[in-house]
Amino acid sequence: MSMLHDLEEIERTVLAIDPSFRAIERADIDRHLNEARQNALACSKDAFILSVMRLLALPKNGHTRLIPNNAISVLPFRFVSIGADIRLLGAPSGYAGAIGSALMSINGIPVIEIEAAAEAFLAGTRQRRRVIGPILFAWPEALVRLGVFSGSGTIKYQFCNSKGRISELAPDTNDRVSGSALYPRNEHGKADAFWSPKTYLEKRDFGQRGLLMVLPSFFDPGETDFSNAVSEAANCVSMRPETPLVIDVRGNTGGNFLRTLPLIDAVSEGSDDRQVCVLVDKFTFSAAIVFVAILKHRLGARLSLIGEEMGDDLTFFAEGGTLDLSTGRAAVRYSSAFHDWAEGRIDETTPREIAAEIVPVGTMVLDRYWIAHSDDIEARDRFCCDLLGGLHA
Repeated sequence: MSMLHDLEEIERTVLAIDPSFRAIERADIDRHLNEARQNALACSKDAFILSVMRLLALPKNGHTRLIPNNAISVLPFRFVSIGADIRLLGAPSGYAGAIGSALMSINGIPVIEIEAAAEAFLAGTRQRRRVIGPILFAWPEALVRLGVFSGSGTIKYQFCNSKGRISELAPDTNDRVSGSALYPRNEHGKADAFWSPKTYLEKRDFGQRGLLMVLPSFFDPGETDFSNAVSEAANCVSMRPETPLVIDVRGNTGGNFLRTLPLIDAVSEGSDDRQVCVLVDKFTFSAAIVFVAILKHRLGARLSLIGEEMGDDLTFFAEGGTLDLSTGRAAVRYSSAFHDWAEGRIDETTPREIAAEIVPVGTMVLDRYWIAHSDDIEARDRFCCDLLGGLHA
């Protein structure tokens, strides 16, 4: 199987079906197709992948994109976007002293300039680009394309730790690992790239102050554990109809929002005086965003949104499927359905079961900005205890 065959599959399965491309000029599509074709003919795998990334980023729809993680080799650094910084969360033992530090520059070029150059290769909103973009900083071929690395010599990373100390790392560019070893397909922002939820519901009871419920994922291949967790959460909420709530969906990359409806109903049917806060971040995606949107529509001013902007807007294209390419196991996500939770619009592509739930939410503006790494359980609990205390008062 060749890269040319992969490109033909993309034209046939993605460009011809995905409704997010309807607004893109054909000349723009053809220009990027031609670039990808030339890279395929040259048997340049990484250049081909990067050119297809640019092609699929044209609609700026985060659900439509090429996922290079399985197909590329990267330096053994795990970069993650935390707050406004790009931080080093994983590295070999020889570089352990820099873990947790903020990346300042690569080969003297400030991170903010590299992020701007990377925008053309990354699909979706600014927040989604900040989630999926850090893999480019560890991918030498991408750094060449971004004008940061010549392709030979060294790559020098400059970091600043929490105390303001500057350090520089210059790894061996031949020391590489598979991209998927450090960067999961569904990026969750955890230090451990292989993290997966041990439970679909975590509860912290702060007594009279209120209740914290953590929902780390809505994706459950077995289809029973998550449904059981939703039932448990709904029962708990129903038994305490006046208790203030904090619901944490930071790092929740989605799943099936329809299965969360019993919990949404239970929260909505509580006392009219109940206050609800939802914690979100840039790693909150897809069905998790829809979950928050429906709660906002139901609760209105009784719901407070706390954290940072989520990883997508309220209007997007989703559903669709995944096309596995022969090019080193790269994957292409494509969309098939229109969602508009801002104005409550649907079209002929919107699945019937989703169309039945779509409501006009308008906008979801943060009520309070708050950043804490989702691995920091102590900081979360302290914040939620104080937050619930204010709601209870």
